[in-house]
This record gives sequence, structure tokens and C-alpha cells, in this order.
Amino acid sequence: MSRILLADDSPHAQRMGERILRDEGHEVITVSDGRIAMLRLEDARPDVIIADVSMPEVSGYELCGYVKSHGGAPVFLTAGAVEPVDDKEIERVRPDGVLKKPFEATILLEAVGRFVANARASAAKPSGGGMQRSPAPGRSVAVIDPEQIRAAVTVALDAAMPALIDQVSQRVIAALAGKKPPSR
Repeated sequence: MSRILLADDSPHAQRMGERILRDEGHEVITVSDGRIAMLRLEDARPDVIIADVSMPEVSGYELCGYVKSHGGAPVFLTAGAVEPVDDKEIERVRPDGVLKKPFEATILLEAVGRFVANARASAAKPSGGGMQRSPAPGRSVAVIDPEQIRAAVTVALDAAMPALIDQVSQRVIAALAGKKPPSR
């Protein structure tokens, strides 16, 4: 399983990207701005980074430039369908790809998949410098991000919703039929 850092200030983009990637077995760490993404680089050790070009505090361009200058993971920049992408900045920071939102599952998975295989192969070899992928012993950074928590709760509720709907429906049907509702 690969670890992907998804940095986007849109809770909707976070949920969609996270759902697509997790359904394929990837571990996804979501953050809502570039500054928090930079803090999480050291403890998360992502195999791939996906960052929105326009985030508060630190833009996706700045995050990409930082990662690339420090020998880090592959970086994909994202932009909304009508959001402009600065070609000069793209040329300067040299991301591994640019993706449009809303995410198209097959395009996102194909883009990430190219680098996941390389990341797995690299993880098996000893690395020489740059950002290491193995966790630092005893080191952890806790960042409480309300948007990230909201996105995680939304994903959990989306997964639980079908069972909840079935339970409520059974109880309503039983109540309308004058029967005792089924016990859990």
C-alpha cells in the first residue's frame, strides 16, 4: 500500500480524492493547506503528493518547489476546471503532473499508479539522502485540522449510510405495519 498526501483546501475535493484513492487500497493523509502539508512531510513520508495550486498559507506551487528541491516524493498539482494554472510556475517547480478537478477516478489512479510502483521499488532499496521514506523513531506531529476531521467524518458517514438507511427503513416499515421493529 502506498501513502499519499492530499493537500486541498476544498473539503469536497478532499473527500472525492480520498474516496477514489482509498478504494484502491492507498493510505491517504488529507490536509487543508500547504503549510500543514509541509509539516506533515517529515512524519507522513508520502510516496506521492497531490496538492491544489491555490491553497491558503502555502500554495501547491510553493509546496511542489520545496519538495522537488529537497529530493522528495513525486508531486501532482491540481486545479479546478475553471481555475487558471500558471504555466510559468509549472515550468519553475516542475511537478510530475497536473490534474484537473473534479477528479476523474481513472485519470487520478493512472497518474498515481505510475509512481506507486516506483515508490515501492525505491522503498526496498536503501536511500542516499533527501527526504527519507521510513518513519523517524518516536517522532510524530499532531495537527488538528477541522476541515480534515470534517472530511474524515463525511467519508465514514458515507460508508455507514447504506446500513443506517436499511435499519431506519425496517423500523419505519415495522411501525407502519404495527409490528415490533426487529432487534439489532
